[in-house]
Amino acid sequence: MTDRGTDDTDTTTATQPARRWSIVGPGIVVAATGVGAGDLAATLVAGSEFGYTLLWAVILGVVVKISLAEATGRWHLATGSTIFAGWRSLGPWTTVYFVVYVVIWGFVYGATAMTSSALPLAAMFGGSIPAWGIPCGLLGLALVWFGSYAIFEKIMTALVGVMFVVVVGLAVIVLPDVPAMLAGLLPVLPSGSAVYTLGLVGGVGGTVTMAAYGYWINAKGWRDSSWMRVMRLDNRVAYITTGIFVAAMLVVGAELLYTANIALVESDRGLLDLDEILQQRFGPVIATLFLVGFFATSFSSLLGVWQGVSLMVTDFVRTRREAVARTPEELAAAGQLSEDATRSVPYRAYLLWLTFPPMILLFLGRPFALIVAYGALGAFFMPFLAITLLWLLGSKRAPREWRNGWLSTSLLSGAAVLFLVLCVSELVDTFG
Repeated sequence: MTDRGTDDTDTTTATQPARRWSIVGPGIVVAATGVGAGDLAATLVAGSEFGYTLLWAVILGVVVKISLAEATGRWHLATGSTIFAGWRSLGPWTTVYFVVYVVIWGFVYGATAMTSSALPLAAMFGGSIPAWGIPCGLLGLALVWFGSYAIFEKIMTALVGVMFVVVVGLAVIVLPDVPAMLAGLLPVLPSGSAVYTLGLVGGVGGTVTMAAYGYWINAKGWRDSSWMRVMRLDNRVAYITTGIFVAAMLVVGAELLYTANIALVESDRGLLDLDEILQQRFGPVIATLFLVGFFATSFSSLLGVWQGVSLMVTDFVRTRREAVARTPEELAAAGQLSEDATRSVPYRAYLLWLTFPPMILLFLGRPFALIVAYGALGAFFMPFLAITLLWLLGSKRAPREWRNGWLSTSLLSGAAVLFLVLCVSELVDTFG
């Protein structure tokens, strides 16, 4: 979403309407990766606490995510470079931050993703979390290690389809209150809803993998500004789909929990409580279908991080080797990853880091110090992304016609403020 860069003279096949619709995909990948089971649980709890009142926050969140992902994709296509090459041009502080981030965050996230994927499987078939979590991690490793981007995208699209059908279908089954939904489009803040509102706007669908969007559009074959319209269409379709998905979960929370005054645990384990409620109200078939959707949501996030963040680590290594340019502009134009990046040593080394060391935490639980580091680093990433995109796309590092205009600047500035507030809130909760 931006007010710049429209080129009505572009006549490439990439911009033909039928062709555009047939090749959307990277946006679905980044949106699905960003929405995990924890986000579903948070949305469900928001619905159970405030009904439909915060539906407007879901819509605002879609706008924020569209603006951030569009800016990431615009940087890659306009400059022919990568977001990490841009970050490195801003100074060595970005390198220090990223190294600490991917090491600690990746270690804890690996355990979190495997646990989240294991929960619905253990509920359906019995067994322990390690007994299901380890195979999930190994399956993710194999799919990303041996599969091409095209295969990865097809798997992610299929998982999104399952997620969407299950959750939206569930929202239809519980018979939403349409007048109350329409009232929820008005921006109202009930007492005690500030944290939930910020979470819905900024948290759902917003993770480090938003920065991976540019790498996925490059892997798709979109490598210059002639693909700008296609990228924007792809981005909007993906996040509107995500918005419908999240709104549907809010409906489920409002209808099943808010009206019955039922409270859930505020974590992905709370989704297992919903499974029991669905079984009591609609029977085992609907409850099992929900668990299938729960697994699709969790495993799609696992796959997306395994693939996307590993690409970012690969680019980190590549740009470090090439960091000999004399000016920030030259460094920002360091080029894109080669098509065989997924076969490189850094890529596969980080895949192994995400998969095997975190398995220890499946047996030991997550140590408190790591939880603190994980929460703190995670809170800092989204404001970092918004601020650096404002900086990069507002400078001469980007071609003039693709720099931020007033609309892009306003949306990115709003996102930066929002995520800074969320960051402070997360740090207070973590250390308090």
